Amino acid sequence: MKRTAKAHWSGDLKTGAGTLSTPSTILNNTQYSFKTRFESGAGTNPEELLAAAHAGCFTMAVGAILTAKGIVAESLDTEAILDLDMQKLEVTSIHLVISGKVPGITAEEFEAVVKDAEKNCIISKALQVPISSEATFL
Repeated sequence: MKRTAKAHWSGDLKTGAGTLSTPSTILNNTQYSFKTRFESGAGTNPEELLAAAHAGCFTMAVGAILTAKGIVAESLDTEAILDLDMQKLEVTSIHLVISGKVPGITAEEFEAVVKDAEKNCIISKALQVPISSEATFL
């Protein structure tokens, strides 16, 4: 299975602007820019999208582990907090904060499930894989 997304950019870094799109159209020429990335404004940014992807993946992983144990969560809510070092321009950490209403499980069992999902959700593992690229010059 492959998933895709497209980005377009025009202009210089500080005054230029771009759009992000996905085949599902959940992102459909969604605006992003220097301002939405490093300041504030309408639109999104890569770090916000990475945090959203990690929150979604992690929460589903918790649900999957619970399901494998025969337990159904009533609710799971996660916030992913991504730290970006502005001096080095690198993501330094992502902290996942989850609350769950899960009948039939203890707090200790829930914590063990959360730690398992933290290490093994697809996005957690993806952040540790090599990255490659290719270029076409127009």
